[in-house]
Amino acid sequence: MTDSAGHPATSRGSPLAEPADPGPLLRLVRRQELAFAVVGAVNTAMGIGLTVGWLWLLGAAVPPSVAVAAAYATGVGIAFVLHRHLVFRVRGRVLRDFAAFVAVNSGGLVANALLLELAATVLGFPRAPAAVVVMGTVAVGSYFGHRSISFRRPVG
Repeated sequence: MTDSAGHPATSRGSPLAEPADPGPLLRLVRRQELAFAVVGAVNTAMGIGLTVGWLWLLGAAVPPSVAVAAAYATGVGIAFVLHRHLVFRVRGRVLRDFAAFVAVNSGGLVANALLLELAATVLGFPRAPAAVVVMGTVAVGSYFGHRSISFRRPVG
């Protein structure tokens, strides 16, 4: 398949193509999937740090779930910027991309909770190994969700 200029469909206009200018992270790791994993690891560490920080800041009088929500609200913007600029390298449509990013992330959160509950409670798998498998599976799905929904660009 080619674009209107006769170039392969993997050019800048393709919704699933890697960008023409890969940026520093993609030049280093060379694969978008690996860049996604690197940014995901940074986001995970940041989420832990933010949660601990919010727990400390809010104190013992506030339920820990409030710290988790505050960490998510604080970190989602940073995660969006990192994915947008280091992994998917897109421009424009910032509000649409952010809304889609939050939707995909929220879908991942729901999928994690439901699949872990199913694996541990209904299927009887050990909780910790089930959590690792479920979280890994949802992370892979999240990559495809962000690539196909959050940062997708129309062809042409």
